[in-house]
Parts: sequence; structure tokens; C-alpha cells
Amino acid sequence: MQELYIIKIGGNIIDDAASTDAFLKRFASLPFHKILVHGGGKVATQMASRLNIPTTMIEGRRITDQPMLEVVTMVYGGLVNKTLVAKLQANDCNAIGLTGADGACIVAKKREVANIDYGFAGDITAVNDKLLTSLLTQDLVPVIAPLTFDKQGTLLNTNADTMASFLAVALCKNFRVTLVYCFEKKGVLSDPQDDESVIDYISPEKYARLKNEGIISKGMVPKLDNAFHALHQGLEKVIICHADELNKVANSHSSHSGTVLTLEEIGG
Repeated sequence: MQELYIIKIGGNIIDDAASTDAFLKRFASLPFHKILVHGGGKVATQMASRLNIPTTMIEGRRITDQPMLEVVTMVYGGLVNKTLVAKLQANDCNAIGLTGADGACIVAKKREVANIDYGFAGDITAVNDKLLTSLLTQDLVPVIAPLTFDKQGTLLNTNADTMASFLAVALCKNFRVTLVYCFEKKGVLSDPQDDESVIDYISPEKYARLKNEGIISKGMVPKLDNAFHALHQGLEKVIICHADELNKVANSHSSHSGTVLTLEEIGG
């Protein structure tokens, strides 16, 4: 099976033009099949402010009412996605920008209201792995915005970490997939104030212990939940690392970088 890297890039990298350009050069140079999944939350918040549309966040998640849906559609599917595609093309990487609606790439359903009404938030129900495999075998590089759709004509705002996880699971039957979450830290940290306190390996048992002790919390929890979901569904490897370390992570002959998530207990 051919190698496929599914790489999710965090918003803090996208928010800085120099960091984005440096990351995209590294991404473009990867010598195997690849998919880029991106966020862009801060850009959406800034655009909403310019349009006098209020932003509501609950536990780190955006409430997507109709005006905010229009903003994230413009920003994620338009401004951010097409800027990334254009910059990859400038790096001789034949990228193609997609949302979940394009080619029925990623189908979702509107999240049911429980304690919180997240509005037009989408929970993924299906991934069109045939379409994505076809694009990859044509040496195209999908760049996917965090927007899905419900097959009834409605776009839905969907967490990019979750999207990357579902893509990895759907494509691991056709490729040898590695899922990489890139952001501005060197990995999962045992001390959020110490950027050098990277935890090398995390198993499900260790993850439960670290959550119980409060070492892993807040936004890192859904990221790791998505990662372990993918591993339990048959994915080979998940890595969480700094965007600057992407080439090192993708080079099997280089030293270990970032945090590797594994179903087996390694170390203490």
C-alpha cells in the first residue's frame, strides 16, 4: 500500500503569514500522497467583527448561527482555503481546494441539541473515500476546509481535528495512513508553561491517567479523543507535533519528534 499523510494544521499557524508560508513549503516537499485539513477560527472571528456579527464560544467551540455560518463559509471555504491552494501551487504542489460539499466529499448531519445548541454544527456521517482516492492517484493534493453538508443543501461547520480523524479512518483501507496534527507546540506537554516538556508516547491508559490528573485538558482533549478514535478504527499512526517538525516527522530515518499516540503502553 502507498503511503498517505493526512495533516491537520492549526489556526495559530494559519494566523501568521510567515509561519504559514514556511509550513506550506515543508508540506509541498513531502514526497508521498498527502491531504491538508485546515482551520481558520481566528480569521473567521476577525471577519465577523468587521461585519458586526457577534462571536459566541462555549468550551472552545463556536456557536454557528445563520450569520456565523455565512462568515465561516466565506472564510474557511473561500479566503483561507483558496489562499492555501494558491500558495501550494506556487510551491509546485498541485493542490485542489474542497469543502465537504464538493463531490459529496464529507457528509454530516446537524448536531442535535442537548444541553447546548451549537447551531449549524455538523457531525460527520460519511466520507467519500472513492473520490479522494481518485484525486490522490491523479497526483492532486486535496486541501480541505472544515465545512461539511447534509445532502439537503445546508453547509455545516465541522471541527477540523474531527474531520482529519474521519478522513484517516476512511482512507486507511486504501493507503498506509499517518495522521499528523501540526500546531505551534512541540507536542503534548506535561507542563503547558514548558515547551520542552513533550510527552513522547501516550497510550489510552496513559491518556486516561493524564486527563484524570489534569495534565491534559481543554483543547487538547478533543484532539486526543479524535486521534485515539482513529487508532481504534485501524489507523496505523498518529503524531502531534510542531509545524516546524513536519519534515522530520515524515522522515523515518530521522530522530523521533513530537508526541506519538499508540494503542500499546510504551514507557512510563
